[in-house]
Amino acid sequence: MGRGKLRIYLGAAPGVGKTYAMLSEAHRRVERGTDCVVAFVEHHGRPRTEVMLHGLEQVPRAELTHRGGTFTEMDVDAVLRRAPAVALVDELAHTNVPGSRNDKRWQDVEHLLAAGIDVVSTVNIQHLESLGDVVESITGVRQRETVPDEIVRRADQIELVDMSPEALRRRMAHGNIYQPDKVDAALSNYFRPGNLTALRELALLWVADRVDEYLKRYRSEHQVSRIWGSRERIVVGLTGGPEGRTLIRRAVRLAEKGAGGEVMAVYVARSDGLTSASPKELALQRTLVEDLGGTFHHVVGDDIPAALLDFARGVNATQIVLGSSRRKTWQYVFGPGVGATVARESGPDLDVHIVTHGQIAKGRGLPVARGARLGRARIVSGWVIAVAGPVLLGLLLNTVDLGLANDMLLFLALTVAAALLGGLLPALGSAAVGSFLLNYYYTPPLHRLTIADPKNIVAIAIFVGVAVSVASVVDLAARRTHQAARLRAEAEILSFLAGSVLRGDTSLEALLERVRETFAMDAVALLERQSDVDPWTCAGRAGADRPLQRPEDADVDMPVGDHMALALTGRVLPASDRRVLAAFAAQAAVVLDRRRLQEEADRSRALAEGNRIRTALLAAVSHDLRTPLAGIKAAVSSLRSEDVEWSEEDRAELLGGIEEGADRLDHLVGNLLDMSRLQTGTVTPLIREIDLDEVVPMALGGVPEDSVHLDVPETLPMVAVDAGLLERAMANIVENAVKYSPARAQVLVSASAIAERVEVRVVDRGPGVPDEAKERIFEPFQRHGDAPRGAGVGLGLAVARGFAEAMGGTLGAEDTPGGGLTMVLTVRAAGPRPGPDGPGPDGPEPDRRPEPAGLEPDRRPDPDAPGPDAPDPDRRPRGARRSSVHTERQAS
Repeated sequence: MGRGKLRIYLGAAPGVGKTYAMLSEAHRRVERGTDCVVAFVEHHGRPRTEVMLHGLEQVPRAELTHRGGTFTEMDVDAVLRRAPAVALVDELAHTNVPGSRNDKRWQDVEHLLAAGIDVVSTVNIQHLESLGDVVESITGVRQRETVPDEIVRRADQIELVDMSPEALRRRMAHGNIYQPDKVDAALSNYFRPGNLTALRELALLWVADRVDEYLKRYRSEHQVSRIWGSRERIVVGLTGGPEGRTLIRRAVRLAEKGAGGEVMAVYVARSDGLTSASPKELALQRTLVEDLGGTFHHVVGDDIPAALLDFARGVNATQIVLGSSRRKTWQYVFGPGVGATVARESGPDLDVHIVTHGQIAKGRGLPVARGARLGRARIVSGWVIAVAGPVLLGLLLNTVDLGLANDMLLFLALTVAAALLGGLLPALGSAAVGSFLLNYYYTPPLHRLTIADPKNIVAIAIFVGVAVSVASVVDLAARRTHQAARLRAEAEILSFLAGSVLRGDTSLEALLERVRETFAMDAVALLERQSDVDPWTCAGRAGADRPLQRPEDADVDMPVGDHMALALTGRVLPASDRRVLAAFAAQAAVVLDRRRLQEEADRSRALAEGNRIRTALLAAVSHDLRTPLAGIKAAVSSLRSEDVEWSEEDRAELLGGIEEGADRLDHLVGNLLDMSRLQTGTVTPLIREIDLDEVVPMALGGVPEDSVHLDVPETLPMVAVDAGLLERAMANIVENAVKYSPARAQVLVSASAIAERVEVRVVDRGPGVPDEAKERIFEPFQRHGDAPRGAGVGLGLAVARGFAEAMGGTLGAEDTPGGGLTMVLTVRAAGPRPGPDGPGPDGPEPDRRPEPAGLEPDRRPDPDAPGPDAPDPDRRPRGARRSSVHTERQAS
């Protein structure tokens, strides 16, 4: 009997419909006549899933007793005895109750598969063992139940059950996944849009990799050599030159234009190990491509175009990126080059991009004026022809008699060849050797250094003159070529400088690094001083760690004005390079001035912002502060009036108005002072570890007693905050929520631990705030909507965010499901709360091992539940206090 086949429905999060899809597949198979049974499916009280079980045969479960409780698990032996064609097994990562046949359900599935039974199962992406750390960093929840990746990868079919985060949250809000009392906690914790989006991306990428593996295996088994462009794979051909970095970046930009693009950089080395590539440059390019998300490959092949194309077809690439050839025009005589060959032989299914690049001034340095302008190999070849060529020609001419004229033409041709290869000096040497041989061997009298016929003297003189002329022309052409290369390099450098001036996107350090690379120096520094008597200071440097102290200490210094100089160390530059160096020095001075002007502009903007704050403050003082003062003044004047006899009720009412106005005035002045301290940067938090449930209740003194519901679990870890700043921030957030909440609608204040942070959420059911205004409400003197003028000066949320950031936390706004606004305050956790049992489960996948005695039989906890952190209406955290009097809150 062969092994059964495994089909897995993979989901990104609980509730996407994995079990429902599995049961739908079972109904389709039963309709086709397949013997299909339900070995184990848990509907968790979801009506729509429970309905799908109707009409399907269910194998009775095994009952197990543990710690006084009764639990049910899949009866593996019963399923094996039943021997169906297909068995449905839900929750592949489930941990069995102690006493079961196996510890894990995936091990039970292995027994069924070994018996030849096909299995259809479900699993969530967060249960894969390799993704445990990633999921914990995203959601803050460590998955206790996992399944080895290899078990899932070996599945014959994997089907992704996908759903957008918005649709899943709507399904959650409608009560289709959890019970109503768990919905708010789930939406506020695990089922946040960011968490769901990240988990969805993990699932899509994991399945995409699985599909890619299957495609490679299929192509290999069926020997498919033609490229299938299922997704963009770009191969970058590297030569080891510095242009490789440009090619890699260009390939990455091409890959980013399509979804799921890959970049693979490949360097083809010769099998004999002889290469001109720089190991250091290849290491830099490897680091670059890996940092940009690509991969680096090193292959061996004598035929570079063929090796490159074989690699591209082997990885199913769709594009190849190559650099334009660096060869001279005459070198194409030896072949069309790698780029042209690859483009010709790539075929219609593989695109080839030839990318232009400029190496000048990017690490290779300017062409250096040396005597060997034509190259060492050419000069050596020229001297070989100039010395050995006439000797060999003389030996050849001794065997035949061609006449003096023909002999001179042959020696002249040899001299021209030496001139074309080696330039002036080899040509002169060839002319000297040739004239000597012509005089000694072929001009009467023979074997003597005298010439009898004057015509032969003229002929030899013409021979020498022609040789020298040809050599001079070749040498002049070499000089002009060298000068043209230098001028082209200078033009490109100056073009770069002009472009950077226009764009203003080059920092001083980057420019100095460009100078160092261009001239191949060890260190470059821009030095300046205020006057002739002041010491030099370093405004910027690149290269060596030890900065230069004076321009005199450098190998090269280029003055910039009277009190600034560009200093370079490493070697002495020729005079021809100082023209370009002067342009660099001037640009460095411009960049330094621009940076200082930018700093001045930033300070000016800060001053302008301060002026705006002061103007708004004056407006607030002129109206919002005078309003409570006017009420206090009127009440005090009435009480002091001797013309009216006030009753006790009237006197109490006037005193209450004075107290209310004073509280309101204290609140406004406190916010103004807090904002002033934040603007001037004088807020210094005193961070210490404290329990959150000791601070949050203290912040509710300024709101009505029944307007807020607290849900701050005592099991939360301690937080590292400034208690005064946290209390003041929470007070402003809660008072803002109460102000905008409808009558008789409580504001929910809940807290939960997320990884190394603690999150406090203040949920109201008010009108809410549009997305485009969510950041604007945190700006000073901003009030959203139709807030009455007497409602404050618009500083509460700005102060709250400033205090949160001062403590290393964050404060943001989200929409409340069903309408309203949720303020999310996140602070740093100090560590887990000590206790005999440790923190309780707070994630979607609690360890579903048996509970202690007293658990109701057959009531299995939902594996997808977010944890016991839903609000309890009858619970009041310890330390909670209510007061109708606005308490004084110290800010630090």
